[in-house]
Amino acid sequence: RSVEAATKYFLTQAAASALVLFSSMTNAWHTGQWDITQLTHPTSSLILTSAIAMKLGLVPFHFWFPEVLQGSPLTTGLLLSTVMKLPPITLLFMTSPSLNPTLLTCMAVLSTALGGWMGLNQTQIRKILAFSSISHLGWMAIIIAYNPKLTLLNFYLYTLMTTAVFLALNTIKTHNLSTLMTTWTKIPSLNAMLFLTLLSL
Repeated sequence: RSVEAATKYFLTQAAASALVLFSSMTNAWHTGQWDITQLTHPTSSLILTSAIAMKLGLVPFHFWFPEVLQGSPLTTGLLLSTVMKLPPITLLFMTSPSLNPTLLTCMAVLSTALGGWMGLNQTQIRKILAFSSISHLGWMAIIIAYNPKLTLLNFYLYTLMTTAVFLALNTIKTHNLSTLMTTWTKIPSLNAMLFLTLLSL
């Protein structure tokens, strides 16, 4: 299962990187400008917006993320949800003036809504965290149009909360909600902290 998750992650990120290069090439073809932070051609802007959305896992390019997180160990899941989100968030921050604002806002609103709604129907904790991540990234994509620095603050807070949840789950050694309820008597303080952090996500 972990091999399948790794393959899905690799293929998705490779396709998104190819789209970033393609958007730069399309812009250079029409305007002579290679810099992706200064895209002026509308088609290039649409392609770059879609590529960054695919890298982040925004709706409708979110299908890979819950599956990859479910098939990964908790430590790998922690890295995928936090550290591996930093490069695309940085790219989003740097290229925000070049992106298509209408498309980005639509995908962000859908991500926020769908992430919260789909997370309610899950019993596997890693899938809940995956949909929580999609929802949070939707909020970040909405905020970036108004205040890019606030997006980075949001990302730092999200990273802090997600790290706390993953480390607590790794200590308790549980993967679904039913077994989490039975561990309450063993480590009550850690479980209380975990539930409070899950509520904040």
